[in-house]
Amino acid sequence: MRELYQELILGHNKNPRNRREILDATHMHEGFNPLCGDRVTIFLKIHDGIVEDAAFQGVGCAISTASTSMMTEAIQGKTEADVEAIADAFSNLVLRIGPPDQERLGKLAVFAGVGEFPARVKCATLSWHTLRAALEGKPEAVTTE
Repeated sequence: MRELYQELILGHNKNPRNRREILDATHMHEGFNPLCGDRVTIFLKIHDGIVEDAAFQGVGCAISTASTSMMTEAIQGKTEADVEAIADAFSNLVLRIGPPDQERLGKLAVFAGVGEFPARVKCATLSWHTLRAALEGKPEAVTTE
């Protein structure tokens, strides 16, 4: 699992998927982690309750970038309810609440080890908190502090 973790984290950090702006996004939100300087803007294109496209822009550490990249892949084509369920499962995973929901998480389960490092949990969850704020239409930027 540790090798897969390193492979996925390094791969998504080096070559992030969906790092771009969606010009006709229906939802957009910004988030930042003042402790380490990670910044992210999440873009979503949702039609009839389905996430048709998800993308991001920003800068961050390897864990933050990889988590965001993998998140955008995982939520495309999903309903908003499914996205919420995946976000809950991811949060529970990194906070070590209950057993991992492998079926919902898929490749995201490699982030289980992040829970060993509390400071890194904020890196891994920044984009997920920002995603939730985008879905909820919150006006203020998300911060991990």
